[in-house]
Amino acid sequence: MKIIVVGAVAGGATSASQIRRTLPDADIVIYEKDRDMSFANCGLPYYLGKVFAERERLLQATPESFQQHKQITVNTDHEVTAIDTAGQFITVVNHTTGESFLDHYDALILSPGCRPLRMTATKHSDFVFPLRNLEDTDAIDQYIDTNDVQKALIIGAGYIGIEMVENFKCRGLDVTLTNRSEHIMTAMDQQFIPLLKNIITEQQVGLLLDDEVVALEGHDVIFKSGHRESFDIVIEAIGITPNTEFIAHSGIELNDKGYIKVNEYFETTADNVYALGDAIETFYRHTGTTTTVALAWGAHRGANLIAGNLSGHKERFKGLLATNIVRFFDHTIASVGISESELAAYDYEHISYEQKNHASYLPDARVTCISIYYRKDNRQLLRACIVGQEGVDKRIDIIAAAMGFGATVDDFKDIEIAYAPPYSSPKDIVNMIGYRA
Repeated sequence: MKIIVVGAVAGGATSASQIRRTLPDADIVIYEKDRDMSFANCGLPYYLGKVFAERERLLQATPESFQQHKQITVNTDHEVTAIDTAGQFITVVNHTTGESFLDHYDALILSPGCRPLRMTATKHSDFVFPLRNLEDTDAIDQYIDTNDVQKALIIGAGYIGIEMVENFKCRGLDVTLTNRSEHIMTAMDQQFIPLLKNIITEQQVGLLLDDEVVALEGHDVIFKSGHRESFDIVIEAIGITPNTEFIAHSGIELNDKGYIKVNEYFETTADNVYALGDAIETFYRHTGTTTTVALAWGAHRGANLIAGNLSGHKERFKGLLATNIVRFFDHTIASVGISESELAAYDYEHISYEQKNHASYLPDARVTCISIYYRKDNRQLLRACIVGQEGVDKRIDIIAAAMGFGATVDDFKDIEIAYAPPYSSPKDIVNMIGYRA
């Protein structure tokens, strides 16, 4: 069997690796349009913040290691530009030589990922950078070192923006964050925005909300509000869009935003073509409604299921809960379930509650804040958001596990938490969800 994989980062590389275990005799070829494969995408901001200094830690595998240990051929700097699903061919361009050629597949796996959106005002400036891959990371790192960068602007307050604020501060830079709306981090409930603003102020980070960049004059950044300020470097993190233009005329169905539609087996609408990762439209596990989620867990789960499906052990994907977490200085922000904007489709109740992360009589107890939403009709939990300094990861994982197995809000009274004064309370905040409801 000839299996071609498009994309060699989390989804693609993991798929190929899993397939080698289930189909030891398959001919597996990966095409990756960028320079590097299988790098730790989520670790890029922390390398730029010098949380760790060894760049090689970001590289999980190389084409040479994949060939030597897995007998998988990886072609970097090779871009797939078209798919013929009837003939089961792809068109590939070798960016090193300029050569274009066809390659035949028996099964095709698409993991093209997403790319950062770029603003017209900043697109061609030499001191404005996106952060998508290791090439971007190297360019940013080199620019900071060679230009004595002191002052940075972060555009966008999503995951990448928030992580870059923290890590540039960790690197010793003077940092300003700007966002076109008041809602910093859309994964976080709006009720926690004042808390996040306080953290930003305490960390001496500049904050420009309800504003956006409209022009650059040299290193002067001009905002819609009229504010003008000079920066040494700008990181643009305003959102992402799927890399699916090459799929548009293949007969593989995309949604209205360009994401690849797949079923519960990660099959596309074309025979023998699968897709996974950031560029697919999938569904929520607890509601069944469609969603797009650019998070690592789904890509790795998809890789495992596709490998099993190709080898004849067909298993359905149960869906995503969009469980996510981010550190922001001394706080942690996490959420699970549908977004706040998606709640409008349901008749729901909302509960907000605060409690110390462990026994309050211990001197290092810290307040944890939780916000939950559940349906009025069947009391199914729709969403939870937690902000605190310690133990947030534990609580969000417990809630996610319970939601995944269909727990109602009342079931949280009966979740038995491991209790000792340094870790929790006899009635943990997770239990209090159920008691308050």
